[in-house]
Amino acid sequence: MISIFDAHLDLAWNALSFNRDLTLPVEETRRRERLMSDHPSRGGCTTSIPELRRAGVGACVATLLARAGPEQDPRDGYSRTDLDHAAPAIAYAVAQGQLAYYRWLQEQGHLRIIRTAQELERHWSEWTLRRDSTPIGIILGMEGTDPVVAPQQLEAWWRDGLRVAGLAHYGLSHHAGGTGTDGPISRLGRELLKQFEALGMVLDATHLCDRSLEQALDVYGGPVMASHHNCRALVPGDRQLTDQQIRLLIQRGAVIGTALDAWMLVPGWKRGATSPEVVGIQAAADHIDHVCQLAGDVRHAGIGSDLDGGFGREQTPHDLDTIADLQKLSAILQKRGYSAREVAAVFHDNWLRFFHDALPASSPTEGSGAVP
Repeated sequence: MISIFDAHLDLAWNALSFNRDLTLPVEETRRRERLMSDHPSRGGCTTSIPELRRAGVGACVATLLARAGPEQDPRDGYSRTDLDHAAPAIAYAVAQGQLAYYRWLQEQGHLRIIRTAQELERHWSEWTLRRDSTPIGIILGMEGTDPVVAPQQLEAWWRDGLRVAGLAHYGLSHHAGGTGTDGPISRLGRELLKQFEALGMVLDATHLCDRSLEQALDVYGGPVMASHHNCRALVPGDRQLTDQQIRLLIQRGAVIGTALDAWMLVPGWKRGATSPEVVGIQAAADHIDHVCQLAGDVRHAGIGSDLDGGFGREQTPHDLDTIADLQKLSAILQKRGYSAREVAAVFHDNWLRFFHDALPASSPTEGSGAVP
């Protein structure tokens, strides 16, 4: 089994919004949800902490996710989804609740919050030697920065352990245009990017619309990644990266994580209508290979599965039952001519190298709620 660094898992949102105890096996959560019908993914989850261990996921970027975009309309009752909130202050409180969940899992020995390159190196060495007893390492990421109430508040989030953030999710945020829009980076967004650079925060380009992505790469000079982004050349749509965007990210030293969300893997997927039978895990290998071909090497391709990021087996490849099936990518890539060393680069080494360079080298002062 090859160890995996997964660059995008919405663990806390999955737990708090879907009321799932992630310490339970996937099979138990499916059993508990067998009579539930409030969401298409009920009874079909793919991810839990025991399943992450079975998958060989030694570290991941674990997200904080809450939206409070400027287009909120009181006539909607602020309830279009469980992600949307009436004001950034409320999104802040929700994201802090998600952070509290990660801290509790850390206190119980399930997870380990990683803040520095030194901590990541020590963690991965321990994971390699004692996988069964080592907590899963997490680097805190924020998917859409609406929970940052004001740019100057980012420093408090940094002290809390936040190391990666994307300016938008779906729709407009207060800082940039996200998926499904064509907005620019706002004045607040530009101020926030200055704070990113001052602190050393990693910019996640995922979900930025084309105009905002171009502006962000022009304004921000620090480390950039694309945690869970597939290729527009293979699947049309603004959720995917164009070849030109991929080349620009490669020039900035980014790693691009391939996502396992089926509608991002195959053209023409219709949510709630298309059967998973039309796509297999090999489609993820197509996107990985496309990034590698554009780069001329394997150094910029990785995994950012997004599994249980608001969907389950109803929206994953037919041959993926749980996150443990990510291991099938190894044989698929090797059959395509990738060496074992190159597969290891895609599975974990590229992300380890990226974060070794992007994270602060030594231990900063921990946040007031951090568990030592």
